[in-house]
Amino acid sequence: MTRVCLLHTVPGLPAVFADLLRDEVGAVDALHLVDETLLRDTIAHGMLPATAARVADYARLAADAGAEAVLVTCSSIGEAAERARADVPVPVYRVDDPMAAHAVGVGARVGVLATLAATLGPTRELLRRRAAERGEPCEIRESVCPGAFEALRAGETGRHDDIVATEVRRLAGEVDVLVLAQASMARVVDALPAGQVPVPVLTSPRSGVRQLRSLVAG
Repeated sequence: MTRVCLLHTVPGLPAVFADLLRDEVGAVDALHLVDETLLRDTIAHGMLPATAARVADYARLAADAGAEAVLVTCSSIGEAAERARADVPVPVYRVDDPMAAHAVGVGARVGVLATLAATLGPTRELLRRRAAERGEPCEIRESVCPGAFEALRAGETGRHDDIVATEVRRLAGEVDVLVLAQASMARVVDALPAGQVPVPVLTSPRSGVRQLRSLVAG
């Protein structure tokens, strides 16, 4: 059975991605690694060389353990995932890459919604690179949901989801497509009643996991 590694920075995400792997990829031997300090350090200091080095170390350890690919599920450290590729003998994917490629093909005005300011920069840069590769215009409008991250950290998931949903509805009125920058925000969109949001809302987990399909298909 194909072994893959998923590197997380939030303890609740392995269960979410286990379901997505089953639905989108099929039977795989999944190794889930969780290191919350990767995100904490990035929030506090930006992308430190030491943080990027640790991501590469995890990816090499996963390859040594037999993983045929590594998926980094945290958008805030997506840059580290890209840097690791030069030093890791298996593919290293960032979860938000397919979402960004899709978004710049939908429309010129792209809204980026996050609950962490640390995630906005990496997502913005990725969108601009993908737009430039396609020769597409890209006007980015950003918003950080005030209080949502603090609510989630305090275990108040309902309050987190309400804050995110309110900002989704507001920002969607100003753009052609809306991108949710963090995997933890994806469930909010699924819970919104049909017709409340007039533009496509893209999330990273499901499309990010689909990048692993070729391993099983091959």
